[in-house]
Amino acid sequence: MELPYAGRAAGLVGSVIDSSTSLLHRQSHDIVRFAMGSPAAEAVPSAILAGIATVELGRPDAYDYAATEGDPPLHAALLEMLRGTSDETTAERLTITAGGMQGLDLFCKIFVDPGDLVVVESPTYTNGSATALSYGATLLEVPVDRDGLDVEALEELVAAAGRTPKAIYTIPTFQNPSGATLSLARRHRLLELARSWGSMVIDDDPYGLLRFAGDPLPTVRELGAGDPLVFAVRTFSKIVAPGLRVGWVDTDPELRPLLINAKQAMDTCTNLPAQRLLTGFLTGGHLENHLATQRTQYRLRKEAMHAALQENFGDIARWTDPEGGFFLWVTLENGVNTADLFEVALAEGVAFIPGSAFSPSGRFTDALRLCFASTKPDRIHEGIARLRRAVDLLAKLGR
Repeated sequence: MELPYAGRAAGLVGSVIDSSTSLLHRQSHDIVRFAMGSPAAEAVPSAILAGIATVELGRPDAYDYAATEGDPPLHAALLEMLRGTSDETTAERLTITAGGMQGLDLFCKIFVDPGDLVVVESPTYTNGSATALSYGATLLEVPVDRDGLDVEALEELVAAAGRTPKAIYTIPTFQNPSGATLSLARRHRLLELARSWGSMVIDDDPYGLLRFAGDPLPTVRELGAGDPLVFAVRTFSKIVAPGLRVGWVDTDPELRPLLINAKQAMDTCTNLPAQRLLTGFLTGGHLENHLATQRTQYRLRKEAMHAALQENFGDIARWTDPEGGFFLWVTLENGVNTADLFEVALAEGVAFIPGSAFSPSGRFTDALRLCFASTKPDRIHEGIARLRRAVDLLAKLGR
């Protein structure tokens, strides 16, 4: 008997990135892990969080239900954390979420109808495009170059589509997977186009606090100056710990009741013990020193990966040079398909994400994403050497 699936079930495409976590857990040999976009184990302030837990999680109310919009102490601490930054905001604009992914899901649940046109960067974050697809969106891929989303191409492609997008999904700062940053001029033009079309802009910025070079830019949220068309998604996953699954959205206050209703139909509230841990981390004054340390380490690791790529791939590849964040985007120029390379590389002891995973239509078969943030410099050099051995082996096999 066939099961009575909903029509939307066919749009649940899943995530190659998340699936790689399970795959790597099943491996028994040594693997240099460039695949997952997560902080290194040593970058997570586990000792500080453990100390906070002895106090905050010893309280009997720490395991209760929380307010759907977020625990009030975390709200207050978050507002103070953002004070003086490009994301400074007000209490009525904030809703705490279960990571940035829930922010994306809430947006699509509220705004995306089946068949709606949603613009995504190409390449883009797999889970973001998958969320839009799960709500029946029709995706329009727009190229990314060294200055981020190509807004001139956006205008041309929307004109060619013959209809305006319901939403434009962008990761404007240290983009996943390319590491590119949307220029200031393009940020302004993106907002102009969105306003002329009446399109929502999903400003997904997990990495903005991890700048280790160059000059900071105002966020799209700040440039929007409270425009209700801008829906800002943020997370603690990249700056503190991904396993806590706590993030927030910054939206027009009018959306707050809808966000609460939608979230109550998902999970009632974000995990309260995790919220209490983050409250203690923020109010204890730990974030500033933590971020300073991580920025220094990530700069060193990016430089190590650049050096290793130059040594091992200087003759057959090119790659991006981000000023922050987690990722390098590598394009091979010798005809190797990186989806075929994945299995060979895993056997050689190195993991990455193939480029086609970052395109709903399967583009970028010659590219791959490497996360430099999660690996120490000496292991980075070893991993890139293993990757070159895998490329050479695949070339010999004629694949």
